[in-house]
Formats: sequence, C-alpha cells, structure tokens
Amino acid sequence: MEFVIKISQFLLSLSLLIVLHELGHFIPAKLFKTRVEKFYLFFDVKYSLFKKKIGDTVYGIGWLPLGGYVKISGMIDESMDKEQMAQPPQPWEFRSKPSWQRLIIMLGGVTVNFILAAVIYIFMAFSYGDSDIDAKSIKDGYLITNPLLIELGLQTGDNITAINEHEIVKYSDLRKHLLEAQVVSFERDGVPMTATFPEDFLGQLSSSKNRSSFGLRTPFIVGGVQETSLNMDQDLQAGDVITSLGNTPIKYFDEFEALASVYKGQTVNATVLRDGKTLSKLLRIDSDGKLGVFLGANNSAIQELGYYKIVENTYTFGESIGVGLNRFTTQMSSYWGQLKLIFSPSTGAYKGVGGFKAIFDVFPDTWSWEAFWGITAFLSIMLGVLNLLPIPALDGGHVMFLLYEMVSGRKPSDKFMEYAQTAGFFILIALVLFANGNDVFKAIFD
Repeated sequence: MEFVIKISQFLLSLSLLIVLHELGHFIPAKLFKTRVEKFYLFFDVKYSLFKKKIGDTVYGIGWLPLGGYVKISGMIDESMDKEQMAQPPQPWEFRSKPSWQRLIIMLGGVTVNFILAAVIYIFMAFSYGDSDIDAKSIKDGYLITNPLLIELGLQTGDNITAINEHEIVKYSDLRKHLLEAQVVSFERDGVPMTATFPEDFLGQLSSSKNRSSFGLRTPFIVGGVQETSLNMDQDLQAGDVITSLGNTPIKYFDEFEALASVYKGQTVNATVLRDGKTLSKLLRIDSDGKLGVFLGANNSAIQELGYYKIVENTYTFGESIGVGLNRFTTQMSSYWGQLKLIFSPSTGAYKGVGGFKAIFDVFPDTWSWEAFWGITAFLSIMLGVLNLLPIPALDGGHVMFLLYEMVSGRKPSDKFMEYAQTAGFFILIALVLFANGNDVFKAIFD
C-alpha cells in the first residue's frame, strides 16, 4: 500500500509538470498560428497507450514515462523529421516565424514551470502557513551520528550557530546552507568552536551510507508497545515519557540508547512521566538493548515538554503573495547553487545526482497534500532550470541558437541544427544513464 501511495504521487506530479510544461510551448505556438502536430504525455516509442486527432494535432499518451513533448511543424527537434525539413518552408511552420516569436515559443515551457512553482508556494503559504523551530530555543544541541561529521570534529550536543557567514536562526536554515558548508561555527559547553569542511564534503556525504546531518534531540516518548515486547505487562501507555533508567536521569532518547546497551538482557528500574505525574516501572531490556516499544515523539508534544519552541505563522492572501514569491526565489537560488556544485568536479557533488528513483524516494509513503504540493513546486523549478541548460535538444539549446541568430542576424543552417540536435540527444542520454546509474549503484551498495 505504501508503494502504491508513493508511485501515485510520483506519477501524478510528473504528469502534471510535463503536461503544463508542454502546454507552455503549445499555447504560444497556437497564438502565433504555428501548426502543432503532436501533444504527448510520455514518449510514444513505436506505439501509444492513447491517441486522438483534433484539428491538426494528435493528442496522446505514450508508454514510456520519461517525459513528454509537442511536435511543432518546421522545427528540428527530437523527432529528427528530415523529410519535412527538406521541403520548402510553409507559413504555418516554426522556421517561418520571426525569431522573437520562436523565442517566446521555446521559453514558454520553462516560464510555465516557474509560474507554477510560484503559484503553488503562494497558495501553500495561504492554506498551510508555515512552521519552524526557533534554533535559539534548542538548549542541548543537535543529534549527530554521521561518522563523516564526527570525523570533522562535531558531536552530539553541539549547538550549531552558523554555516559559513549564515547565522542559524531557524532549524530549516541548517539544511538550507549545509550543501555549501565550508566553515561550521558551533558551541560546545558554552565554548565557541569551528569545524572546517573539505571541498569535497558534499561528495563524501553523498557516498556515505549514513547521510544524516543535524538531527533534533528528542525525549523518549512512548507511542505504543509491540505485541512481542517483553514489557507488554508493564502498563506503558502512549504519551509516557521515560525520564530515567537505573539511577541515571534521561532527558533525550539518544541518552537512553547509550544507557540501554549497558543493561542488555536485564530488568531495570525506570521512571515514567505520565500526565505530569512520575511513576516507577520495572522494564526489561532485551538482548539488543531495546524495550520493544514504538516511539511517539511529535513536535507539538515535545514543545509542550519545553524542549524547543515551534514558531507558527499564518498569512492573509496578500501576505501569502510576498511569502510565496520569497520562497520561490530562495529555492531558485538554492537549486542554481546546487547545479554549480554538481558541475564542479572538485566538490564531488556529482556523486549525489539521482534519477527517477531518487525523485520517487522524495515522496512520503503516506498521502499528504502539503508534502505533495511542496515537492511538486520544487520539481517544477528543477525541470525549468534543467531545461534552460544550453544543451541542444533542450529548450535552453534552442534559445541559445535563437539568441545567436537575433544578435548576428544569421540563422544556423538546418544541417548544423541536425548535427547539434543529435549531439544534444546523446548528451542527454548520457546524463540520464549517469543519474539513474547512480540510483542503481546506491541501491546495490548502500
């Protein structure tokens, strides 16, 4: 069932993005009276799952879910229709239109992607508001279990105060700035310290089996007791907070894990906080150092216990416009920064590039419209930015040649465009194979 939920979100998001992107090309083409021969969701290699011709255009759904396309008459694209290009130009063809019209047609797809992302962020701000954790309210630092971070000098309990020159004000700031981390400033027992990250930190992180970074330290809140637990008869209830084991106070779950390993296979005195009252329990620790319970921690419960402060904001529709646009520009800037790191071999960031499985894994295994729209907005930015890369066969490649034509006054020959399109196609195939090959490699060796 979890797989069905994830694949449903993945396909719905992908289909929505592809259709709207191609609609961005289709609409200006029609406005400029350019014939569109095909409008396809997914690729129809050899055959289609569905197709219907309306007017001059065949609308269809292909069987290969790697994208989609519109086939515009008189344009050298992935169809490589040389026969059509050998005929004299016709008034309804793309190649017969003024360069400024062709430029608008080619930029239509990415424009729709960016507008879609901005609109989603605006309506998400209005519908859901936002919430974050005040970093200054986190008293005892972060949970750090990644061997790479530990090797760089960090440890659980360190309070991260800045990454590079960016002050950590909210918990989400950590993830936002970690990818470009060079110097991490932190406090340990009140003493300011710094850790210098290597240039290829991102590559090392991507190659690591443990890709965690700075986790929140949470109390041991019981969510339920497993049927096979040794503590089924101990009246542990959802919401109970385990506050000591043996004679040792416990504030955080990571402290319990370290302590429980000492008591493997033993029965130990423990104290439990329930509805403001402290209860004594005799708990059995199994041979793996476990109690056999589900964890039930959530941000609201943890805030009530005074562990940190959650800042929640709601917005009017007018305020949502500014908030949504700000989030859009922040995500755009962040993704461009990530691409810069990926194309810099010294950072090793290319090791973290993923394909369709990586995108699939981003979606949660429970249905959440808030998560779905947030992921879709980011993927829309990603699709728009990637399509702007100056690679022949991508929109950015066509735009590059159109700008050359507009500046120089000379149009590249059809033969040159055919060669460029072929080269671009092979570059794209190589990138797709590399990204999805990374997915396969991680699945095998992780």
